[in-house]
Amino acid sequence: MIPLRMIRRMVLDRSSNKLSRALSSSPIRNPRSPPLVSLDLIDEWSSSFTHSDSPPIQKCTANNDSARIIDGNSAAEEIKSTIAIEVIRMKESIGKVPGLAVILVGQRRDSLAYVRNKIMACHEVGFRFSIAELPESCTEEEVCDALSNYNKDASIHGILVQLPLPQHFDEGKILNLLSLEKDVDGFHPLNIGNLAIQGREPLFIPCTAKGCIELLLSSDVEIVGKRAVVIGRSNIVGLPTFLLLQRHHATVSIVHAYSENPEIITRKADILVAAAGVPNLVRCSWLKPGAVVLDVGINPIEDPESEHGYRLIGDVCFEEAVRIASAVTPVPGGVGPMTVAMLLLNTLEAAKRALCFT
Repeated sequence: MIPLRMIRRMVLDRSSNKLSRALSSSPIRNPRSPPLVSLDLIDEWSSSFTHSDSPPIQKCTANNDSARIIDGNSAAEEIKSTIAIEVIRMKESIGKVPGLAVILVGQRRDSLAYVRNKIMACHEVGFRFSIAELPESCTEEEVCDALSNYNKDASIHGILVQLPLPQHFDEGKILNLLSLEKDVDGFHPLNIGNLAIQGREPLFIPCTAKGCIELLLSSDVEIVGKRAVVIGRSNIVGLPTFLLLQRHHATVSIVHAYSENPEIITRKADILVAAAGVPNLVRCSWLKPGAVVLDVGINPIEDPESEHGYRLIGDVCFEEAVRIASAVTPVPGGVGPMTVAMLLLNTLEAAKRALCFT
């Protein structure tokens, strides 16, 4: 009888010979899948898509408007009132209030508008607020230093880096420095990862995505089983909104600048979230009759008559949407105020967690 160890040796030798012949007879094939980062492209809607079949934008009189206007201002005010009561209770009980810090790099008009709204909201609810304003020419190290200082500051419970950063910064590297417990914007990889996995709970949900869901729920819009389309796939809005709609059991698609015939996809949506950052991208031909439309776009356009020399419009042509949709958010006054309210709510939760306050 052949010993077991000899049988094992014979099998190993035979396998080794087969492998050697295979390697000598054919070249080694490396995996063809490139690194995912090498595939990343910037969505350039304004240069890659034009409306070829839509008529010019037409103004509608009030008698023609049929869509219900989803009032983000009133919904946000209710939430802020509840937060303000909690802040008073916290101050009376432990003598401390939530603290929010913002790091602002450069002077983008939309970023300035966002930060201005956040400062006002913090004052309204009684939060402590701090801001680090840096010029666009600053170094990455200066941004990281400001972030590290806020990480160490016990009076600051929430930190947000106002995005997008100038293109010469490594956004991922900077966000990775942010303390997970203070990531009230919800962009830390662990927060996004937990949002994507069933059974996991992120510490914080990104504010705009959370605000969109709150507006749908408070407006009694059914999400479960509905077909939803998100226009835009940014890390700030598109991706987290897609993930959160999935967690609420919608059937979700994402349309981006490289999608073929995007209007055909969006016309099937019961719920449409527009977050491409292109003024009036979504026209009447993109909408399913009776759809619920959430316009996340905040696009500054020149307006000499405005106080700041510009006014804000959305990604959706509002004048056309109100004739087709069942409900639509205005710009301004829709998703924007709810985004700020969700930021305050996340900061309050961060403060309660840090201070062991219930």
